[in-house]
Amino acid sequence: MSSQLALVKRDTVDVVADKVRKFQERGEIHFPANYSPENAMKSAWLLLQSVQTKDNKPVLEACTRDSIANALLDMVVQGLNPAKKQGYFIPYGKNLTFQRSYFGTMAVTKRVTGAEDIDAQIIYEGDEFEFEVIRGRKKITKHKTAFSNIDDNKIAGAYCTIYWADGREYTEIMTIKEIRQAWKKSRQNPDKEGSTHNEFPGEMAKRTVINRACKAYMNTSDDGSLVMTHFNRQDEAIAEAEMEAEIAANANGEIIDITPPVSEKVEQGQSQASPEEPKEMRFDDFSDDIPPVRQAGNGPDSW
Repeated sequence: MSSQLALVKRDTVDVVADKVRKFQERGEIHFPANYSPENAMKSAWLLLQSVQTKDNKPVLEACTRDSIANALLDMVVQGLNPAKKQGYFIPYGKNLTFQRSYFGTMAVTKRVTGAEDIDAQIIYEGDEFEFEVIRGRKKITKHKTAFSNIDDNKIAGAYCTIYWADGREYTEIMTIKEIRQAWKKSRQNPDKEGSTHNEFPGEMAKRTVINRACKAYMNTSDDGSLVMTHFNRQDEAIAEAEMEAEIAANANGEIIDITPPVSEKVEQGQSQASPEEPKEMRFDDFSDDIPPVRQAGNGPDSW
């Protein structure tokens, strides 16, 4: 190992390992018997040495040590291992993020909620499908299909049910329109022609509804545990990293003066300022809902 890599490992892997040990000593986190934080960190470190940015630069050189440490901490606290395809390290500019796969989302959901099984199924055109809503919760009452109905070009929707040993169930149902809309909003634009989502829409639809069901159920919990904190911060962390990358990319751009010209005189009889007509309120417009850029002090030095 080069001296540079050794320094990065000391400032990231070793720091995170020490932090996790302190969490365990204080009883703030408990790992399943089959999960070894040390082995997960070793797998992550080996993987990170081969991960590159879009400019083909090693992330261990291009990304900040704070972001590398935070990504590793997100992985370990959730009890995940990239060697099991439970998540991926993705760089945005100088920031490294850890993103759960749907395997990872299911693993965390089972661990936190004690769920016994998580199952997803596709609804095809021609299927007999019925459900009822009881106290705001959906329950599948009938799903009868036929072999001849199975056709990726005739997917009507999908559903996912989380099961517990005591008989409880939690179900989410999505139409194919909702599923494709979710794909369009993805940062990787998976709905484009030739993508995996369009090549294998049935399998990818299952993954989408699994993520929806797990996130929806987890968010109904008032659990303020360390695991839930890291589970819920993924979208925020990615949004912050993307914003910082965009700001950095545009930092050296040309500055354009957009100050409107001041008219030399106001037409007679026209007031100098007129009240702006109220705009129609849009409940589906989130263009102003921009997450704040991560402030200094979130790195290992502040833990």
